[in-house]
Amino acid sequence: MCNALGIINYDDASAYVEGLQDYRPMPSVSFLGRYRLIDFALSNMTNSGIKHVQVYVKSKPRSVFEHLGTGRQYNINSKRGKLHLLSGEEPIHSEIYNHDITAFMQNMQFIEEAKYPYVVIAPSFMVTKIDFNDVMAAHMESGADVTVAYKTIDNAKEAFIGINTLTLDRDKRIVKFEKNQGKFKNRHVSLRMYIMRKNLFIDLVKLAQKTSSMYTLSDIIGDNLNTLNVVGYNHKGYVACINNLDQYFKANMELICRDKASELFDPKWPFHTRTNDSCPTQYSPLADVKFSTIANGCFIEGEVRNSVLGRGVIVKPGAVIENCIVLPGAFIGENAKLKYCIVDKNAKIMHVKELLGTPEDLIYVKRRDTL
Repeated sequence: MCNALGIINYDDASAYVEGLQDYRPMPSVSFLGRYRLIDFALSNMTNSGIKHVQVYVKSKPRSVFEHLGTGRQYNINSKRGKLHLLSGEEPIHSEIYNHDITAFMQNMQFIEEAKYPYVVIAPSFMVTKIDFNDVMAAHMESGADVTVAYKTIDNAKEAFIGINTLTLDRDKRIVKFEKNQGKFKNRHVSLRMYIMRKNLFIDLVKLAQKTSSMYTLSDIIGDNLNTLNVVGYNHKGYVACINNLDQYFKANMELICRDKASELFDPKWPFHTRTNDSCPTQYSPLADVKFSTIANGCFIEGEVRNSVLGRGVIVKPGAVIENCIVLPGAFIGENAKLKYCIVDKNAKIMHVKELLGTPEDLIYVKRRDTL
């Protein structure tokens, strides 16, 4: 059991899903029809035995509060654990100051009061399955000050853009952080998951604030690679970095495939989410659905191909949805043709009969919009 305080950290400028984040923060972005992005990070922590988790929300916190509730669906028992939803406690006059160090400093009391020797820090936008007990064991064995989980990838020219890449020596000690600018194919990329002693974490947060008002946690760790023993933990499982609209679309589409989904989903390691008591999806005699992920509560009378539909989506007769992501409550009217579209929550496609995007030029339909 991982004896640590869990912290789900802010996203920053390197992670922004265009369109979707105009209406909700990164943690509550819908994924695969029934999940939110935060479900994966939070489930990884609670499945690892972490009982006290702090979730830091950068902006628009309402949807996160509604989705997480008391944390019961993640097996956080209020008598033995805690789920803290935190944000900055003071007005932010410029976006450049709205980062993780500012939030940590403004909520330092809650960090100091948590009676755990270690902290486990993870972002909400890395979709993966990881047992933090394994990372903690590697951390203890190495004697490191900080352990950073990373993944070795061969598609760094198009994925993980803006995320730190790592240079490691023979002992897996990290000697350099660099931003991935898409210049190289093969890279070790940081998953922004850190394990360290809580006292060291507090010292680094205070040092970051003293050094620069714009410094983030990764900045201060990168500045102190020569004085701290910072080692890497090679995570070999599936990882999707949802840091832009293209990667959001790609991750949803590839996880429709059963073989790819089996790399992420494991019955012994469930990803929890908030559920509702809607009816099963209904398919009319006219419905034709192939190679798609369909959430409950939908009513389908048209064609759906290679797409992801959230809860309560209505697809009328003659409609064709192909290579699309349709968020909960959307309405697709009769004879509408959609390709390579992301339709936000409660949008209605009624009067426009064709929305034809491409893999390189996705069409985004705004939340509650009527077309």
